[in-house]
Amino acid sequence: MKKISSLLLVSIFAGAITLGGYKMFFEKESIIAGEAKTPFVNAAYTPVSINNNGINEVDFTIAAQNTVNAVVHVKNVTLNSSGSSNFMQFFYGQETKQRPQIGTGSGVIISPDGYIVTNNHVIDKSNKLKVTLNNNKTYDAELIGTDTNSDIALIKIDAEERLPYLAFGDSDNAKIGEWVLAVGNPFNLTSTVTAGIVSAKSRALNKAGQSFIQTDAAVNPGNSGGALVNTNGDLIGINTAITSQTGSYVGYSFAVPSNIAKKVVEDIMEYGTVQKGILGISAAPFNSLYAIENDLNEADGVLIGAIVENSGAHEAGLKEGDIIKQIDNIKVHKFSDLTGYISSKRPGNKLNVSFKRDGKDMTLLVTLKKKQTYIDPIMGLEIKNLSDQDKKVFKTKRGVKIIDVPEKYRGFGLEEKVLISIDGESINDIQDAKALFKNISKYGRTSITILTKDGERERLIFQ
Repeated sequence: MKKISSLLLVSIFAGAITLGGYKMFFEKESIIAGEAKTPFVNAAYTPVSINNNGINEVDFTIAAQNTVNAVVHVKNVTLNSSGSSNFMQFFYGQETKQRPQIGTGSGVIISPDGYIVTNNHVIDKSNKLKVTLNNNKTYDAELIGTDTNSDIALIKIDAEERLPYLAFGDSDNAKIGEWVLAVGNPFNLTSTVTAGIVSAKSRALNKAGQSFIQTDAAVNPGNSGGALVNTNGDLIGINTAITSQTGSYVGYSFAVPSNIAKKVVEDIMEYGTVQKGILGISAAPFNSLYAIENDLNEADGVLIGAIVENSGAHEAGLKEGDIIKQIDNIKVHKFSDLTGYISSKRPGNKLNVSFKRDGKDMTLLVTLKKKQTYIDPIMGLEIKNLSDQDKKVFKTKRGVKIIDVPEKYRGFGLEEKVLISIDGESINDIQDAKALFKNISKYGRTSITILTKDGERERLIFQ
């Protein structure tokens, strides 16, 4: 018995020595997650995505499935003359052949009865429009209306059945960094889906300050007019442009925000034309002489450089030098923030404009008004209706005031004069002027009569 006990004790002792030696010389150190003794801590405590999912767990499939069936292929057929010239045709009777040219783009069905929104440049100068659905059915399309400023057009097809469609989402709620899908028909490849994020909002691509959503979802020729949707499948933009030296996608693209596209479409359907409301201000840069002289050192917001007479801004009490910081619930950091939001509104809409004046925060209720000026397409003169003050100064009850002229007419002294007739036809207001300007030929002779502040009439002839 003593011998057995001795053997058991020796065995236990030997096992302990063996285990200790293994731990000391052979086993590698293990680190348990969450127990690392380092001085670093996580700085962010927000979820990595809205749905608490990582990048690899974001599900695009449902949004893609719902979108591809509502995005269509648009073909624009134009007829271009080729062959003999008019000279040869006149003398020798040779016929001029017309060859069809086909341009392609995309469109988004926005109602079950076949209304489709696309880009104006997709359907521009079309002789015939054809639309192909995702199920390969093809229909002739009718042009309902267009807006060149926003590059939005509305067309319609008559289908036998109710069509899948996308509802407009709220583009103001889109967030920078949010996942989006671009769906369209690049290079005639139908039903193509690409993914990216919202790279920027209120991006201005021209001096007019038009507002775009910038994204890095791949967009190529043929995508124009297609859908930009979020992961919920909400239509937040109409893909419209890329900036590229090669003509193909190089990393970023642009979409018309859905709030602007929706407003344009509704105006076309209800009024036949786009109803544009203006605030009635012009912006000045913060490095302008006026800003420097008045110690306006802020670089965030929109500095009012001038107020349009009889505009909503003028009537509400906004002044030159005010710095607009917010409009309704939209923060204003730059001019395109302001114009982008106003583009989704109509004349008569009332907006809360928050601004700084002499260091104090103020808010005024401003009513948008119709644009009071018109630029004629032939001569390029910008005109407006006469104000009560203008009528007193010029001693007239009729005519329109010339407020800007193109460079080629700067030497004629037209600016700040009153235009009272074109080719002998009297002008009462801006509507009369529009009608008369439309009758002017680019290659004909035109006479205009203007009135100076001294009451003198001047007649000028242009050829």
